[in-house]
Amino acid sequence: MPRIGIIGGSGLYKIEGMQIIKQVALKTPFGKPSDKFTIGKLEGKEVVFLPRHGVGHRISPSGINYRANIFAMKKLGVERIISVTACGSLREEMKPLDFVVVDQFVDRTNHGRDMSFFDRGIVCHIVFSHPVCADLCSQIYSAGKSLNLNMHKSGTYINMEGPQFSTLAESELYRSWGMDVIGMTNMAEAKLCREAEICYSTLACITDYDCWYPDHESVTLDMVMNNLQKNVENAKRIICKVIKELKPDRGCSCVSALEFAIVTDKKLIPAKVKKDLEIIIGKYVK
Repeated sequence: MPRIGIIGGSGLYKIEGMQIIKQVALKTPFGKPSDKFTIGKLEGKEVVFLPRHGVGHRISPSGINYRANIFAMKKLGVERIISVTACGSLREEMKPLDFVVVDQFVDRTNHGRDMSFFDRGIVCHIVFSHPVCADLCSQIYSAGKSLNLNMHKSGTYINMEGPQFSTLAESELYRSWGMDVIGMTNMAEAKLCREAEICYSTLACITDYDCWYPDHESVTLDMVMNNLQKNVENAKRIICKVIKELKPDRGCSCVSALEFAIVTDKKLIPAKVKKDLEIIIGKYVK
């Protein structure tokens, strides 16, 4: 079975029970990933784990090399990624310690994060109306419900820049837009996974009510970390159950996301671009 990728966010830097086979440091055409990749077995299946912010949480959301992280996952044979992330809630019914299986994103980053593999020498327009893998999301939701956890089947994630938390005015604005949760990282991962034809799903762990909730104190780092530690163990339980029940074959459209998306004439794509992106575009440009 192809490998399953796990990206750990704040508080999730390793997974107990994972039989570690080796750790590898990879180079990519886009620079260095956040850290070494841990390859091992979980529930009898091969998995690849990466701490998004690096071991010891050294890299800020704006400084993460998202392209290198996802490219390296692809290089390691990963076909599905479960991305765990801490987030704030913008809805009263989505309470701290609940989980949200995100199904939509809105981007509010402003520091020019690199969110595409196709920025030079090749033009590609992927379909992104539904930015996550519905099949993988459904399995994550079902796993959480079977464990009697408080799960929300869908939600829109607004990706702010950070590293500061929201102002009250921003929080109220996002609520008026219909946003459900707020975080700092997952939009770039979703875009890059679609380009790489990797199934992607975000398991959002709610740590706080951002700063809008009148009967809730303003969000602080201590609050975020304390709540995250409380539900990080449940996030691991969800991951283990999903991996145990995953079937090897993918029946989703993620598998062929690039089939009709590359616009550039194959003969005009530079040789270096073809070489650098071989693991992503090779089957389409030969």
